Amino acid sequence: MATSKKNSELFDISLDDDFQNKSLSEPTKTTHSSRQKYLHQRETSLEKIASGDFINKTLQKIDPTRCRPWEHHNRRYSLLNETRCQDLIEGIKAQNGQEFPAIVRAVKNDPNYDFEVICGARRHWAISWLREHYYDFKFLIDVRNLSDEEAFRLSDIENRDREDISDYERAVDYKNALNMYYKSAKEMAERLDVSQTWLSRFLGLAKMPEPILDAYPDITHVKENHYRELKPLLKGIQKNIILARAKELVKEQNKRRKNEESPIDGISIFKELKSAIRTPSAKNSPIASYTCSTSKKPMLDVSRNGKLGFVLKLHTGSGASKEELTEAFTEMLNEYYAN
Repeated sequence: MATSKKNSELFDISLDDDFQNKSLSEPTKTTHSSRQKYLHQRETSLEKIASGDFINKTLQKIDPTRCRPWEHHNRRYSLLNETRCQDLIEGIKAQNGQEFPAIVRAVKNDPNYDFEVICGARRHWAISWLREHYYDFKFLIDVRNLSDEEAFRLSDIENRDREDISDYERAVDYKNALNMYYKSAKEMAERLDVSQTWLSRFLGLAKMPEPILDAYPDITHVKENHYRELKPLLKGIQKNIILARAKELVKEQNKRRKNEESPIDGISIFKELKSAIRTPSAKNSPIASYTCSTSKKPMLDVSRNGKLGFVLKLHTGSGASKEELTEAFTEMLNEYYAN
């Protein structure tokens, strides 16, 4: 059967390196096992071509379950859901497949996976979701041979201007890359072809204190300018006041989740934190209260006093022992002065 030039070029890649260097006109140099291997590989390649699974030397269509996200991918796979990927899902359905392939590289010594996704975590999630709910789509991939540093730069270039990856995800990615691949921020900025000032803003965001991060609905609400404006305030007593307010907001968010209410959005959280040092607590409205274990009466209240810090109110008639008061005071110090 005659084979087209295009298909001939495609099945040539299935030949093992040793066999490609042998001439078919020299049968004495070709072993029987090599010929059998060649015929089997050619048959497999032609089947892939006919099914549409094999496109060229690097493009393939595969089952997405054979791919895992790269452990250093700049997008948190656990945050992906139908809402965040809705535009992509609709696009794939309309195009009857991916328009652009995901970039992957081969995985070694892992029987569960053949590739890891360097660029295209959303595409991987969307195809997987579509296979589960609608159609038997396959995952279009572009197989590359990349070092970790090359994989990082390629992933960064693809996602740098995309709004569907959060500032904080990008910041953590840059911080990890700086530690793993570069000697300095200057070298990293040069490799990424960005200014040091721009890069330093994201590296700074990665240092945002955990109590502040926890106050946001999730990290996708955290913006680079939020930390840039909060950073000058996170010093001395002001820092303690802001962190105390953040912990109050965490409690409020948890209460809303429990009651299945909408969380406080990221912009509102940012405004609350900025205004914390300018808004003194209402009189007789403590931010923390400690109760005597025996009498169940208040024994120690903690209130904010604007920029000056905190005011402690000791209830002498609570019946609390000196040891219990000392324990409550120590707990208060650990809560509001740990950072």
